[in-house]
Amino acid sequence: MTVTEVPSPARDETLRADASPAAYDTPERDPARRLTQLDALEAESIQVIREIAAELERPALLFSGGKDSVVMLHLAVKAFWPAPIPFPVLHVDTGHNFPEVLAYRDETVERLGLRLEVASVQDYIDDGRLRERADGTRNPLQTIPLLDAINEHRFDGVFGGGRRDEEKARAKERIVSLRDEFGQWDPKNQRPELWNLYNPRHRPGEHVRVFPISNWTELDIWRYIEREDIPLAPLYYAHERDVFQRDGMWLAVGPVSQPREGETVERRVVRYRTVGDMSCTGAVDSPAATNAEIVAEVAASTLTERGATRADDRISEAAMEDRKKEGYF
Repeated sequence: MTVTEVPSPARDETLRADASPAAYDTPERDPARRLTQLDALEAESIQVIREIAAELERPALLFSGGKDSVVMLHLAVKAFWPAPIPFPVLHVDTGHNFPEVLAYRDETVERLGLRLEVASVQDYIDDGRLRERADGTRNPLQTIPLLDAINEHRFDGVFGGGRRDEEKARAKERIVSLRDEFGQWDPKNQRPELWNLYNPRHRPGEHVRVFPISNWTELDIWRYIEREDIPLAPLYYAHERDVFQRDGMWLAVGPVSQPREGETVERRVVRYRTVGDMSCTGAVDSPAATNAEIVAEVAASTLTERGATRADDRISEAAMEDRKKEGYF
């Protein structure tokens, strides 16, 4: 018996009338078995989540309600389905969050039956452990509450939604990033990651930060959201909002974000490419109201979302790297 006479059962499902079985000897030759780019990214991320969760004792997943953490949570659900996600989610709440994002966070936690741990920057300011910055932004103040939450709950690993295309400091960091006993990151002391082998081992007092979507781009994120029909907070889509311009960005009018003298409030159709604090995250003029429209818009963009809309990354050339060395996300 030859292969051309009787196809094997494994091949029987993929054979076409106009092709010989030999054409499908390998996945590379079989279009039906070839992974798309999104399939490959999804598989890699799920592998990272499963392997690291299996090696750690008390991991947690950072979840702010932003699009990257939403995609990461979606991947974690897939990784462990039909079982529930076996670790809690952690949010460092600055007190300057968009109300729509907090409402989405709480709805998602309830829908999926997750355990939510919240570290509040406002609590630290109220009791004197932190002081407000002169520029009003609280994003850099998240580091100490984050590290305290990791120590309090004895988390030995934290999954984060950082991507390498966002910012040059994040482009330096490995998928599994070792943090020392002070939560600090040393860019000169990183472990090699060869052949998709990840090493989360650490000494007592240390922990690892894990970035399953490191290799994704903003366009990949939106194509995946469109494909998987993942719900997001409404401010990611075009809507009317009162905004004012500062440093080339449209900031929303709100309790923690007020125009200064000479800054004019306008009613504009905008959306948000990334979601941080109201006090430091800018909106962009955009009519994109659907996932497909956002995919087309992002594909044509020449600026990353953080470079275009995050004031906290403009503090200095090395703003993000400095914060990461101190223990930031």
